[in-house]
Amino acid sequence: MLVGLLTVIIFTVCYLALHIEGDAVGSVPKMTTSRDGTTIAYEQTGTGPVVVLVSAALADRGGTRRLANHLAKDFTVINYDRRGRGKSTDTQPYAIEREVEDIEALIDASGGSAFLFGSSSGAVLAIEAANTLDGKVKKLFMYEPPFIVDNSRPPMPDDFGKRTAELVSAGRSGDAVKLFFTEGMGIPNFAVTLMRLMPGWSKMVGMAHTLPYDLAILAGTQTGKPLPPSRWASMTAPTLVMVGSRSEAFFHDGARALVGILPSAHYRLLDGGNHGSVLLAPASIAVPAKDFFLE
Repeated sequence: MLVGLLTVIIFTVCYLALHIEGDAVGSVPKMTTSRDGTTIAYEQTGTGPVVVLVSAALADRGGTRRLANHLAKDFTVINYDRRGRGKSTDTQPYAIEREVEDIEALIDASGGSAFLFGSSSGAVLAIEAANTLDGKVKKLFMYEPPFIVDNSRPPMPDDFGKRTAELVSAGRSGDAVKLFFTEGMGIPNFAVTLMRLMPGWSKMVGMAHTLPYDLAILAGTQTGKPLPPSRWASMTAPTLVMVGSRSEAFFHDGARALVGILPSAHYRLLDGGNHGSVLLAPASIAVPAKDFFLE
């Protein structure tokens, strides 16, 4: 049952997210320059307080475009391509700090302070930014950070990041994406084989070189052990951590564990939600996001 649900979610996510091309209706395409010279491309939509959307692994701004459209009714939404994706450039060597600087450049270009929204590994990048950019992040909304803090699911293999990087370096991007879905997300081989037949697969393969970026961001949080309490010691921004009611237990356990070590954080359930809700049911997330950001 669970494997079947995951398969449907991922299959549909790939189809929807990776086929939303071009800029959103009514959006203004813009670019800004990060501290190391990397060009960060983004769409600005709507009016009101600024919200920056941080996408998950193997997704560019197309993956958060539908959510942006809902939030644009009440906010100025900054929906960007993370470095190495979409129309943004990339500068080596990679470091998590450079991605935080990308978010800071977007915030500075949009008035100097903002709300942050991040999903999956993008949620973990968002909390890294909120922890570092003191005063510039007003509030943080995290949707399903994929923390593994107990035995509710097997931990990630110790060599997973190394193997993924080696595949990418060897030019085997398709195999890197397959490894991510099978061992990383627990999707069965037959489902990944079906996904490889879809046009969206080639777009994911084109972003495979960024998988080591997300795995670096998640390092130390998927071991099956408690979260390192000092990692976000500077975190002061009010935070909401939301998990779908249909999502696997490890998402809930990880969210509760995070809330337990942050000074101003709350856990909330999204009724009927799952890991694909940002793409498949963005309105269900936009409503609590609006309430949280504006309360």
